[in-house]
Amino acid sequence: MFKPLLITILCLSSITAQAKTVWSDFSLTYLNGSNYEVGDKDREVVTFEYVSGTTWGDTFMFFDRLESSNGDVETYGEFSPRFKIKDFADSVIKSVYFAPSVELGPETNYLVGVGLDLDISYFDYFQLNTYFRNNGDGDNSEQLTLVWGLPIGSLYYDGFMDYATGVDNTVFGDTEAQMNFTSQLKYNLASLLDLDTKLFVGIEYAYWNNKFGIKNVDERNINLLVKYHF
Repeated sequence: MFKPLLITILCLSSITAQAKTVWSDFSLTYLNGSNYEVGDKDREVVTFEYVSGTTWGDTFMFFDRLESSNGDVETYGEFSPRFKIKDFADSVIKSVYFAPSVELGPETNYLVGVGLDLDISYFDYFQLNTYFRNNGDGDNSEQLTLVWGLPIGSLYYDGFMDYATGVDNTVFGDTEAQMNFTSQLKYNLASLLDLDTKLFVGIEYAYWNNKFGIKNVDERNINLLVKYHF
């Protein structure tokens, strides 16, 4: 089922690439934290992000390069196009999307679901996506993802929350349901430095229960953050 899904994602993405781009944004983020779980606690992370809106929907992708103080190096990425099904006027639901996604890491996971853009006061954006997951070990689960952006005076607060159900697997071992609530609170230095783009400094906080589905492995991790948009 999911190999044809990947082909479908690539084909739809090709169509999206030919659509009119309404807006787009590239950014690089540097993170430094000392409370990571699963592996070395001290890590530096460089993240490349790309997000865009087109006449067909929107696209979000990112790649993390994680370097630990013990010399371990890891690369992880996600590619998540959403294809618009319908818009609504004068409704809390602004748009409905077909929402596939691919997670690229030690294992490749394929997700497919439905996405919603919600109209919530004070938020620049608020998204809800529900997915059916085909995980790299072949077991299936479900996931709920929230994404938001909220201006707070001169600060900006954005992030995501993933909740994924656990998996019963006699071969690879059972996994627990996990919840990853990661958000950033940051300040834009652009006006102080007379920049034409955005340069944020702040913190990222990860509140992750049962990280990677491992029972009782709970991460509470503050990272220093620098994020440049170009």
